[in-house]
Amino acid sequence: MQKRVLGRTGLQITPVGLGTWAIGGGDWAYAWGSQDDRDALAAIRRSVELGINWIDTAAVYGLGHSEELVGRAIADMAEKPYIFTKCSLVWDGQRKVGSSLKASSVRRECMQSLNRLGVESIDLYQVHWPNPDEDIEEGWSEMAKLKEEGLVRHIGVSNFTVAQMRRAELIAPVETLQPPYSMLRRAIEAEILPWCMEQGVGVIVYSPMLSGMLTGAMTKERAESLPATDWRRNNKEFQEPRLSRNIELVELLRSIGARYGRSPGEVAVAWTLRNPAVSGAIVGGRSAAQVEGIVGAGSFRLGDVELAEIEAFISAMPA
Repeated sequence: MQKRVLGRTGLQITPVGLGTWAIGGGDWAYAWGSQDDRDALAAIRRSVELGINWIDTAAVYGLGHSEELVGRAIADMAEKPYIFTKCSLVWDGQRKVGSSLKASSVRRECMQSLNRLGVESIDLYQVHWPNPDEDIEEGWSEMAKLKEEGLVRHIGVSNFTVAQMRRAELIAPVETLQPPYSMLRRAIEAEILPWCMEQGVGVIVYSPMLSGMLTGAMTKERAESLPATDWRRNNKEFQEPRLSRNIELVELLRSIGARYGRSPGEVAVAWTLRNPAVSGAIVGGRSAAQVEGIVGAGSFRLGDVELAEIEAFISAMPA
């Protein structure tokens, strides 16, 4: 895979990175259901074997478990991938998740992440969500201090608006942004992506396959039978009337992918990577086989004909 520069960080990253939200498993509000740790470790190791050079995680994924798994997987690697993680979502003894951008909380989360990951410095540390909004300046100031101290190498944000990034910029440069982006979730195209491109902010997008909807493995029957422990069960994209139309879109992606020996998921990810403002896309993998089925998106490029087919279909979808 040909690498891309991640904005102001200068890091050379592969077009796709491994996302570890789902492999955290656990009993928490946004879990993806049960997860076998052996499969999770195999997914991480296989992604690195296949050339992916960055892993995105977060303290809250599995309430710390995702970071622990990443730490275990990379511990004996001679050449480790870049590790990106996040702060601002915290949990209590009852496993209830809340938000904090207080300086003491940001620092405490960083130290805990370093310990779980088993590293001396985090390659990219990101504010997961801009909540509470009134504490953005306090939290971002502490992020800048962590960078100055060498505990993190680069700092970025996730789910921020342009206005919120401008506020942070008054304190320290925003090096990266991690927003949601897929062919079914395009709001960032209007203002956020153009601003990031103009300012040189690196963009790594999450949910390019809309949390599994566009992988090609999701069926109507599977969506309707998701376990109670899978947060997607309550997501409108996995419910009617959107579900059936989304499945039809997947069939179009399957048809396009078949022309090039690519999966529907690879087509979906490649679609996000077509945007010049996007440096990389985060792809989740809960097993080595899932990683193998999506890694090709990093070197696949859609042509004008395919892009027009996709655009025509999406334009005809109900709002």
